[in-house]
Amino acid sequence: MKQVMTWLVVAVIAGSLLLCGAGLEFGVPAYHDMDDYMIAHGQEETGGNNIVTDVVFDYRGFDTLGEATVLFTAVLGIGLVLRTLAKEDEEYEYE
Repeated sequence: MKQVMTWLVVAVIAGSLLLCGAGLEFGVPAYHDMDDYMIAHGQEETGGNNIVTDVVFDYRGFDTLGEATVLFTAVLGIGLVLRTLAKEDEEYEYE
């Protein structure tokens, strides 16, 4: 009975997510005034020719730096955990 309830809860959650996603329009982005501003003034304010790169590095530079820091920290943490596990396996192997 417990397993049936678990699958029922999973099915309800998956169904509600599918219904929420079905209502979204695909390929039609929301219009924002900031889009037109960045396209019109991006080259003169940043000096770059690629507006996507200009937005990522010039307008949102600190946000990008934060994301890179989080990614680096996650990779470093996983590497340390795997290194520790590998050392434990080697210790047991030689005993």
